[in-house]
Amino acid sequence: MAAETGGCVNRAFEGVDDGFHTIDLRATVRRNGNYQGDEDAASHLSPEERALRCGWGVVRPSWLQRFRTAKWALFWLCWAGAIQGMVVNGFVNVVITTIEKRFGLRSMQTGVIAGGYDMASFACLAPVTYLGGRTAASKPRWLGWGVLLMGTGSLLFALPHFLVPPYKVAGDEPDDLCDGNRTQASTCDESTSEGGAWAVGIFVLAQLLHGAGATPLFTLGVTYIDENVSKKMSSVYLGIYYTMAVLGPALGYVVGGQLLYIYTDFATVSSETLGITPSSSVWIGAWWIGFILSAIICLFVALPLLAFPHELPGAAEIRAAKVSEAHESATTSGAFSALRELPRAAAALLRNPTFMFLNLAGASDGLLISGFAAFLPKLIENQFAVSASQAALLLGVITVPAGGGGTFAGGWLVKRWRLSCAGIIKLCVAATVLAGVFSFSFVLSCDDYPFAGITVPYSSPSVGGSSLVAQCNAGCGCAGAAYSPVCGADGRVYYSPCHAACRAASRGAAQLYHRCACVERNGTLPSYAETDGGEPIMYEAINSTCQSKCPYLWLFVCLTFCIMFFTFLATMPALSATLRCVREDQRSFALGIQWILVRLLGTIPAPLLFGFLIDLSCSVWGAACDRTTSCLLYDNKNMSRYMLALAAIGKLCTVIFFFLAWWCYHPGPKAQPPLDLAQSEKSNGTVPTVATVSTISNDRTNGYCNAALECSDHL
Repeated sequence: MAAETGGCVNRAFEGVDDGFHTIDLRATVRRNGNYQGDEDAASHLSPEERALRCGWGVVRPSWLQRFRTAKWALFWLCWAGAIQGMVVNGFVNVVITTIEKRFGLRSMQTGVIAGGYDMASFACLAPVTYLGGRTAASKPRWLGWGVLLMGTGSLLFALPHFLVPPYKVAGDEPDDLCDGNRTQASTCDESTSEGGAWAVGIFVLAQLLHGAGATPLFTLGVTYIDENVSKKMSSVYLGIYYTMAVLGPALGYVVGGQLLYIYTDFATVSSETLGITPSSSVWIGAWWIGFILSAIICLFVALPLLAFPHELPGAAEIRAAKVSEAHESATTSGAFSALRELPRAAAALLRNPTFMFLNLAGASDGLLISGFAAFLPKLIENQFAVSASQAALLLGVITVPAGGGGTFAGGWLVKRWRLSCAGIIKLCVAATVLAGVFSFSFVLSCDDYPFAGITVPYSSPSVGGSSLVAQCNAGCGCAGAAYSPVCGADGRVYYSPCHAACRAASRGAAQLYHRCACVERNGTLPSYAETDGGEPIMYEAINSTCQSKCPYLWLFVCLTFCIMFFTFLATMPALSATLRCVREDQRSFALGIQWILVRLLGTIPAPLLFGFLIDLSCSVWGAACDRTTSCLLYDNKNMSRYMLALAAIGKLCTVIFFFLAWWCYHPGPKAQPPLDLAQSEKSNGTVPTVATVSTISNDRTNGYCNAALECSDHL
């Protein structure tokens, strides 16, 4: 028999009507796709068959049908997920500090901007998941239009750059030097002071479009994959999809950080003529370029998504097989097919304690992920005295292996260990505990900047009521000087060249200052060498940040890597547990409800809470045109304490909620495999006794929420 069949056919299945049927996907593809036929044959297809073909409207060519597979659908969904992560969790977070300086914003205002994405998701999730999850709805159409909406939001986010005058660099005018004979002039920067209020409105509107457009990606996109692949391959496909979604922010951090090395007005002004470099305190990078590029990419990704049919070849057979598996033990109830039945559908999910505690765990973890994603670059910039582009590059480098590796490892562990629903939740508890342990990395704090007059005294006695005025600069008339910090040769940071009492300047690739009365001369003065090989120039102050002597940067980066890895290790198992603890016909709606709660309780308030606490740690506020602008100097110790408190409390809540989800979980009725199927699998034709069948059933009972879906491996 082995020679005859090649070892591929089990005769125990022959003649047995076990309710399962062989699926010939190739025949289905030929029947529905008409690969071998021409356009004339395709025109004779029924409307139902034509709707299952790839194309746009009436344009459904036969050559396009070869791409109508789950792999190609996954390919374009991965691109869409990567773009969403690159823009929302990458570019936006990278440019937070840049747009704060460019438009004079506070952290609370940028927190509102960062939270706009989740506000739109919260508003759109219920209708999108409910209407897009109906049987007659086309999920690829929802996905394609959503990606186009994201592209529109990216264009809008870049708009404020084109609506304000060119950026005026403080410190490059003669009035910024020490001159006792000058009259006080207003230093109000019109491009900053007037642009901030309406710029926030445009940024928030752009984020609302981002949120609305991305809503279908991780709800309808997930269910579209799950509906068109076998249960065994579903976790692999979803793992790849979520891994690409995590790689998106990493790409956004890296690319966005590199774009900040380009001067914001590079098309009209050369940074060399201004005497500033990316290390200068007043440098503004080209924050807007990434959003233009992402809008173009969104257009190219949306078109293929719009071409996919509402289901792929073989989906009907896969769906029928799943229904036949779940028929015996799945909880039966009428389908919620009308919009008026939406409250009853939501109530059925809210009565599931495991589902609700998983949602609360996702909300507390989402609060931390959203908050740190927005403000962790700012924390690194201020704690370790690095530029915005360097902080973005560091986060991008660790996000790739930590976020992507953690997400993929979580899905792989569930498949490798064949975990039950209870086992999956235990894995989430263990991963969260480890992430919480590494969260104590926020105790690492560096000393504050040696800021003259604020954290350290001037070299001469203070004069008058302002701490920034001393004997060395009292006659310079610095009361109206704009904030343009310079690093003195003595290692102190001065508010401006005027406050350092510098009376001369020389401009090259960097702005160098000389004859600075407030700067102590401790030995030989430093020198600056031009990149073209010219003679080094001695200086007493330079318009760049002072080098930090804090030794904790790389230790902090390594611990942050561990936090990210174990945090994302729990994401795929948590998603898998959510999908398994609800009925199959409510999975799309359950994901929608989950993301509503995660956003309402976690990701929406997160940027506001983080921004509020970061503002509390501000030591010096800037002022322009009779109003308070962005923070000029932060208290590193207070900032570190606030971040540590948030991380520790958030992780503790996540552990508690995962534990309660496991504690309240009770698997439904166990489904026993049919006798014939058990005979074929376990004995290869030898009929077992009733006791043997009972033993097989007990061995296969593993606590899945829907036992009928999980107790059979024959597919």
